[in-house]
Amino acid sequence: MNAVAGRPGAGTAAGDTPAGPRPLVVVAGRPNVGKSTLVNRIVGRRVVVVEERPGVTRDRKELDAEWRGRPFTVVDTGGWLATDDPLDAKVSAQAERAVRDADVVLLVIDATTGVTDDDLRVARWIRRAGSRALVVANKVDSDRREADVWDAVSLGLGDPWAVSALHGRGTGDLLDEIVRLLPEPAPGEDGYGGADGEEGATDGTWDAGAGGEVGADGSAVPRVALVGRPNVGKSTLFNRLVGDERSITHDAPGTTRDAVDTVVETPEGTVCFVDTAGMRRRSRTERGTEYFSVLRALEALDRADIALLVIDATAGITHQDQRLAERVAAAGCPAVVVLNKWELVPTEERPGILADVGDRLAFLGAAPVLKISARTGLGVHHILPAVAAAEEAYHSRVPTGELNRAMRAIQEAHPAPGVRIRYAVQGAADPPTFTLFASGRLPQTYLRYVERGLRERFELGPTPIRIRVRAAGNNRRR
Repeated sequence: MNAVAGRPGAGTAAGDTPAGPRPLVVVAGRPNVGKSTLVNRIVGRRVVVVEERPGVTRDRKELDAEWRGRPFTVVDTGGWLATDDPLDAKVSAQAERAVRDADVVLLVIDATTGVTDDDLRVARWIRRAGSRALVVANKVDSDRREADVWDAVSLGLGDPWAVSALHGRGTGDLLDEIVRLLPEPAPGEDGYGGADGEEGATDGTWDAGAGGEVGADGSAVPRVALVGRPNVGKSTLFNRLVGDERSITHDAPGTTRDAVDTVVETPEGTVCFVDTAGMRRRSRTERGTEYFSVLRALEALDRADIALLVIDATAGITHQDQRLAERVAAAGCPAVVVLNKWELVPTEERPGILADVGDRLAFLGAAPVLKISARTGLGVHHILPAVAAAEEAYHSRVPTGELNRAMRAIQEAHPAPGVRIRYAVQGAADPPTFTLFASGRLPQTYLRYVERGLRERFELGPTPIRIRVRAAGNNRRR
């Protein structure tokens, strides 16, 4: 799949020339110096998992922000460490890639511990990258701490900025300096306060994420969430879909800690893919980081337009897969079942696994089942067409005349016992919702038959369908 990762917020207003990508402000440093807390402060809300222990952040997380009317993208990175551990090396490599792409780098240090050897190493590779950089001495919670920050001059990146990301102390002055260093917007770009050129806000941070992503044509970009148990290959599939190593992949379960989203241009249109942390049952969920990671994954699912339920085909359909499928169904969005690692399943076991999908995940209805290998790319090209079909069906509207002609054909083929559907209307889309006006109560088996008939006649594919029945003297919903 040839997908090009794009920065969030690079949409185009109607009639304008395409705007360039937003400037990148990358927050870097060794572990546990408060990088994610600073990112949350800049964005204006808690969008990154924070905990008082090192190694919580691993993947790059890009978020839209704004200060004094100047939009930019802030990038949270994992802590840089010079170790031989393969996972730490991947986290550090992600941070280094982000720094190379940055317009401004914030090197965060812990003022309470002073400059460490790791801080000096990070400063060295930031200088080699040649990016504009500011040293941010964090955890300066009072005037008494300000004298401690001047040791940071030894990093060779200029005078330090004393802040307290937790309490907001000094962050306004830091943001003023960040905006001053950002490259000037190109002619025609919305650089300061919108297309009308009006001045933006004079204080505070913009609450990013109030709405969804917007594509180049001004339309909403569908959000596709990858959900599943830990270690089923979600991040590997995510990286293949977006065409970039955005998520850290490792054999250890729980590698992904936060929801990571990337907007990509595809042959099927613009899509926002969201990688989420692996979810397991509550009794096995640890407190702290894992708990908040699962909450973020559930939040991403609730906001998603389409869910890719990723299952490890070598393990078959587990009880936890069933529970997650139930959670996807409850979210009300279309689902696509993705059987990953299919190439590792013995040929003689494959029919049994497919039968289990139909049996144990039956409540997902007509959700397509794709057999893929995220590692090799086998079958991945089927995902985008399935997503596009699900998105189109999710927004479907059926004209009332066509709907009632279909209802007459459905009843003529198999009438309900002692009951007649007199009239039907589609009351809503997202998902398609139909109201049936009937002479009496309709059994559940007949409602399933009606649903199947509507799905086939109007090519509604994997989208959920809601059917409400208004019977004489009784109201029912399904």
